[in-house]
Amino acid sequence: MTTPGSSTSNATSTANATSTASRTGNGAVTESATADTTAAVDTVPDLPGFSINQMTARQLALPDLVNVLSSLSVPGVGLWREPVRDFGLAAAARLVRDAGLTVTSLCRGGFLTTTEPAARAAALDDNRAALDEAAVLGTDTLVLVSGGLPPGSKDLAGARERIADALAELAPYAAERGVRLAIEPLHPMFASDRCVVSTLAQALDLAERFPATQVGVVVDTYHLWWDDTVAAQIRRAGEGGRIHCFQLADWITPLPAGVLTGRGQLGDGSVDMRWFRDQVAAAGYTGPVEVEIFNDGLWARDGAEVLAETVARYRAHVL
Repeated sequence: MTTPGSSTSNATSTANATSTASRTGNGAVTESATADTTAAVDTVPDLPGFSINQMTARQLALPDLVNVLSSLSVPGVGLWREPVRDFGLAAAARLVRDAGLTVTSLCRGGFLTTTEPAARAAALDDNRAALDEAAVLGTDTLVLVSGGLPPGSKDLAGARERIADALAELAPYAAERGVRLAIEPLHPMFASDRCVVSTLAQALDLAERFPATQVGVVVDTYHLWWDDTVAAQIRRAGEGGRIHCFQLADWITPLPAGVLTGRGQLGDGSVDMRWFRDQVAAAGYTGPVEVEIFNDGLWARDGAEVLAETVARYRAHVL
């Protein structure tokens, strides 16, 4: 993913928040009502581990993103490889370090399902490079989007086994660099072309073949909110020490064309964020909580205002 041109502005002190009420279970909506509220966006020193992913405000150049997050006292940032490379890896590492930000994750590695030998070798090399980049940036978590079905294939099980084979090669390399591989299950609508790992159970089935210090999973509300087994699988992940990343985005409909940019602002959709927060906490997770949103509407707005709104929505819908 590439980043468009940058924009700069001062963070605003207020943002409009939309609240959705009366949710039960693992995020199903039983009755909803929306109301415009104004939430104060002051600094957030009381939110250790809070992080906003770079893609949430992809319209901001990296220095502007860092400046706005610092002005909001957001302590963490999730980074993406392409804009980091465009800025310069060493320069990006220095920039976030000097600002006192923690890099909570690097996205992304993966795409490990090919059957073609040269393509497989290239994919493994790219993932090793991603692990090297993560180490330079100072993050201990590389998020993996595992890859879809090869062209013409219908063999989901075989594709998942190829992921396991690749992990067997990558996990020791990751351990040498102090970086963990975090398998991210994606919503089943992405199974054909982007990620054959669709449930937390499938991700754990792969991760549990390796030490928890090397391979774990991502709990992402957008991708998992629909699954009625997710509570049990979060407990399973917690018991094994395998929750390596916890990401938030809301589920909104209708989905946009291409569906990739359908991740909603917190509170705009169907996901019970506090339920997920409570589940991962009960499972023993104490790591970063990272908001990662891909949304054309947010990207068309002033980036600083989007970040300020995200802080307000986090307070309103997660805490």
